[in-house]
Amino acid sequence: MCGIAGFWQSQPDTKDKLIEKAWAMAHTLVHRGPDDGGVWVEAEAGVGLSHRRLSILDLSSAGHQPMFSSCGRYVITFNGEIYNFPELKRELAALGHDFRGTSDTEVLLEGIARWGAGKLLPRLNGMFAFALWDRLERRLTLARDHLGIKPLYYGWAGDTFVFGSELKALLVDKGFRREVDRNAVGLLLRYNYIPSPYSIWKDCFKLPAGHMLVMECAKARPQAEPFWSIERVLGAGDCERHDKDTGQAVAQLDTLIRDAVGQQMVADVPLGAFLSGGIDSSTVVALMQHQSPTRVKTFTISFREGEFNEGKHAQRVASHLGTEHTELMVTPNDALAVIPRLAAIYDEPFADSSQIPTFLVAQLTKGYVTVSLSGDGGDELFAGYSHYRSAKRLWSLTRFIPAALRSEVADHMTKLGDSSGNSAPSRFRDLVPQVVLSQIRGDRVERFAAALASNDVAAFYQNQVSRWLVPSRVVLDSEDCELPFAAPRRRPAHWDSIESMAYFDSLNYLPENVLTKVDRASMAVSLETRVPLLDYRIVEFSTRLPLCLKFRSGQGKWLLRQVLYKYVPRNLVDRPKMGFRLPLASWLRGPLRSWAEDLLQPTNLEEAGFLSSRPIRERWKEHVEGRRDWSRHLWSVIMFQAWSQRWL
Repeated sequence: MCGIAGFWQSQPDTKDKLIEKAWAMAHTLVHRGPDDGGVWVEAEAGVGLSHRRLSILDLSSAGHQPMFSSCGRYVITFNGEIYNFPELKRELAALGHDFRGTSDTEVLLEGIARWGAGKLLPRLNGMFAFALWDRLERRLTLARDHLGIKPLYYGWAGDTFVFGSELKALLVDKGFRREVDRNAVGLLLRYNYIPSPYSIWKDCFKLPAGHMLVMECAKARPQAEPFWSIERVLGAGDCERHDKDTGQAVAQLDTLIRDAVGQQMVADVPLGAFLSGGIDSSTVVALMQHQSPTRVKTFTISFREGEFNEGKHAQRVASHLGTEHTELMVTPNDALAVIPRLAAIYDEPFADSSQIPTFLVAQLTKGYVTVSLSGDGGDELFAGYSHYRSAKRLWSLTRFIPAALRSEVADHMTKLGDSSGNSAPSRFRDLVPQVVLSQIRGDRVERFAAALASNDVAAFYQNQVSRWLVPSRVVLDSEDCELPFAAPRRRPAHWDSIESMAYFDSLNYLPENVLTKVDRASMAVSLETRVPLLDYRIVEFSTRLPLCLKFRSGQGKWLLRQVLYKYVPRNLVDRPKMGFRLPLASWLRGPLRSWAEDLLQPTNLEEAGFLSSRPIRERWKEHVEGRRDWSRHLWSVIMFQAWSQRWL
């Protein structure tokens, strides 16, 4: 795992100045690659490539980057792992290619030289982000892996094109304009993350998952093009859904996960795994231990607050599988120690509070190993989130109301804010069935009104997973933006609402929240994290499954559970989903209150001119008084405020 960065200036400069800038960009990413660093520049073209290396495969100098192809035409700076590189290497060797070392980077580079990036990218099985300079055609290509496991930002600093694994590398260029995109702040408040292709800065973007960007000159503004997408899988002619032969499906999934885990256990450094005791991480660890000749090292964190404590469950699974298990009990003081680092770790504001325990488990793990496998992705691929069930119920309830009346009723739903709903005119209460009214007490009023106004399940779910539903009322001089990947154009007609919601999360929440959180937290401590459930073959397999093999009897991940039951008894893993959370609501009223109160002071909120203090202060008051739980709404504001203090 590594950090990459670079630039392409429209006006060439001296070689020494280009090298100086390239090294300055590399220096910002030392945490991603503490083992080695390198730069390469072509002064005539104004191009520079930077690299920081975390040595995982081929620890020798043969793995040094930036790396040249054997023909000398291509130069690459690469971040990630290509798990099927042995297969590609054998194919290239049969065609006459000789290899200097044993790294996957060299195989990737020679594959591009042989077949071209466009043809090779769909064949790669791994997590990656890279920049490739074609010295002959003077063309720069950026690419990001199928699911967006590895990050890649790009933008313009005046007439200079800049890119990097993290935004801090782009800020090195003195021409970079640090102008906040107010609409992106609104997206942060709505979703707790800023989705691709947006970034916090104007004129700066995230390369979306499964996309490549080809630059013909530094000033060009081309569109990123997909080389793979779930939508394409849905539309592929040979992508017919599996039948309901459960035995065959279980066997196929078992084989796929076992192979993915086996490939991702290849490393020339110590390796372990995160283990929460839930379905996803337990499945990954079970198949690791099944293939390992030694005890797998596993790691978890726990809380004193019982409803958040997964430690005891992880310990039971670890004991059954026979892993070498390590657990860390997290206290509010541990969280307080991490908080000052968050704005630097996430150099774009990010507001999933589980970023704190994720960093702490990564920090714990790095003390023992350099590579850790994780169970991320199971919820999106196999409909595992518990809120899918309640969202489906609400979607169905709103359909009881005739379409012609929904908009009218939604306009009056704010009058149903008291506990009984009796403040609304009786004729509107008569329009809404009592079974529906029973679902919309208290804080759910605004969300229910949005559900009524939604004409399709994608718009409905987008509102249901939002925090501040209308962020333009909070972010000054902003407009509310829609997610670019909100609804599939090729959504199968037979899809259930749960399938649509899981698809939405796969395109948005998974890469922009879950994988962003894991990447930044782990790379901040120089730990490589691998996610075998996001092997693109497993993703394509899950897409073809009928819902009954994912969601059954009100419970998600049905098929994944059947695989796990082959290795771990049901009684050890069958329990309500807890999620990887910290007790944020109570901590904001207790040990974190003073810190949060300072950031949320009206003068601090209004000083920079981005936020309206009134709605924020109203929710803060209700929260600390215990009248409402606004913790997730407030956390996005708090994280933006902390980020602003660090970067503005």
